[in-house]
Amino acid sequence: MALKPINLERFIERAKNVHEAIVAASKRARQVNEEQKIEFNQRLELLVPKMESETDETEVNPDQLKVSVEFEKRPKPTDVALDELMRAELTWRYKEKEEVAPPPSEEEEE
Repeated sequence: MALKPINLERFIERAKNVHEAIVAASKRARQVNEEQKIEFNQRLELLVPKMESETDETEVNPDQLKVSVEFEKRPKPTDVALDELMRAELTWRYKEKEEVAPPPSEEEEE
């Protein structure tokens, strides 16, 4: 498996710091992985499983094999997430900080 080099300077330009970019890309990779997993399971459910033969050997279903090979050829979720980040297609937002009221001063309590 070949390694895909990443231009770190372009990578860092996409976020305030490298850690932020890594966290954003990793969360997106998890999303892509979950989407692919759901799609894979849905496609396998559509295939009618073949009955096992009378012997204990299980036969390979060619349709299941075809679907498996198709999913193996797809780009890895990490590659998809990094490509989206580098093309500025990946966006994120920060959680809103809750406004915390300051504790009452001694003068206000009286």
